[in-house]
Amino acid sequence: MEVSQWEYKILKISDSNSPPDKLALLIRWMWPVLAPAILVGCTLLLFGCSGSDSKQQKAQAAAPRAVSVAVAKVQQQDVPVYLTGLGSVTAFNTANIKSRVDGQIMQVNVREGQNVKQGELLIVIDPRPFQVQLEQMQAQLFKDQATLRDAKLNLDRYTSLIPSGSIAQQQVDTQKATADQLEGQVRTDQAQIDNARLQITYCHITAPFAGRIGLRQVDPGNIVHASDTNPMLILTQLQPIAVIFTLPEDQLQSVSQHMKKSTLPVEAYSRDNQTKLAAGKLQTIDNQIDQTTGTAKLKAVFDNKDSQLWPNQFVNANLLLETRKNSTVLPTAAILRGPQGTFVYALKPDKSVEARTVAISLTQGNLTTITSGLNPGDIVVTDGQDKLQTGSKVEPRNSNPGNTPSGGNGNGSAPGTPGTGRSASGTPGS
Repeated sequence: MEVSQWEYKILKISDSNSPPDKLALLIRWMWPVLAPAILVGCTLLLFGCSGSDSKQQKAQAAAPRAVSVAVAKVQQQDVPVYLTGLGSVTAFNTANIKSRVDGQIMQVNVREGQNVKQGELLIVIDPRPFQVQLEQMQAQLFKDQATLRDAKLNLDRYTSLIPSGSIAQQQVDTQKATADQLEGQVRTDQAQIDNARLQITYCHITAPFAGRIGLRQVDPGNIVHASDTNPMLILTQLQPIAVIFTLPEDQLQSVSQHMKKSTLPVEAYSRDNQTKLAAGKLQTIDNQIDQTTGTAKLKAVFDNKDSQLWPNQFVNANLLLETRKNSTVLPTAAILRGPQGTFVYALKPDKSVEARTVAISLTQGNLTTITSGLNPGDIVVTDGQDKLQTGSKVEPRNSNPGNTPSGGNGNGSAPGTPGTGRSASGTPGS
């Protein structure tokens, strides 16, 4: 009986006394047969898996995908209409305190940065030279008054002798002229006395109004002159204080009309438009328009009780022109513009969107007021519109679309721009 080569090898392995050696030799001798079979099996398995994944990917690609978007609810609320202009704070009154007489400073009764009241003594200049002049003028007056009394007595005597003819009329007239001259001299002496007293008053410098003392330029012992160009100190009135700001000339007519109806409130905000500094009222509009800029100046007055405003400080002035009641508002980010005009994407109950044309009445910061196209309670897309068209399926990112900005300034930001601090003027109606 003939034995094949493979049978011989297997019999030989079975004769081995070590089982591990038998298995290793078996795999080694049978590898030329097993390797092609294993390779074919792996290839078939790989092609099968890739085909299944490809079919699954095609199925997923064919299915419509929902676009992730941000949404907000259309609301009905009162909308304040603000006009915003860049302004500068100006002291209501400013006085450069200078000396009106020549002399030595004896006292400086105020500190730098001190708040003083009207009439409070600030600086005392040596009054003694003017006191001496006053006494000299008083002595001269006393002398001239005595001479005048004598001249008037002589005039009375001469006048009583006229009926008897013992005195000439010319002598009487001459005596009357002498008495009048002495009367004039007495009046001159009195004027010089008043002037000396005025100089003494000038030596005591008082505050012309209530305000704040700036940095002083002189100290006790310095000699000052009436001709000095530099002031001894500067007094500024900070309460109240004014803000001068500008608005485009196209808005002046509307502002003027509203001023006739009531006093318009003005709010001052910091340079970054984030912090409210003070609240006041509009006082007046300048009498001319700057042709180079096409703007006009307006002046607002603030009580400034907490001293938040300082002269020459730059601020943003927000003029409240009117408040529109029960307006339909939505975030400005929802507004899109196309060939047919302005429109928004409104969310439908089935989570699809449709384009709706809207009519804009006013854009105030990040809020927009509309007159048609939407109703309060509708939900609009505010982010991700570039991937949408009518009928697109969406998935809102925010879970509560009703929490939209209300347009107030309760967080300290500028009116009309909650959370950002920026304010943009709309087109207010009259």
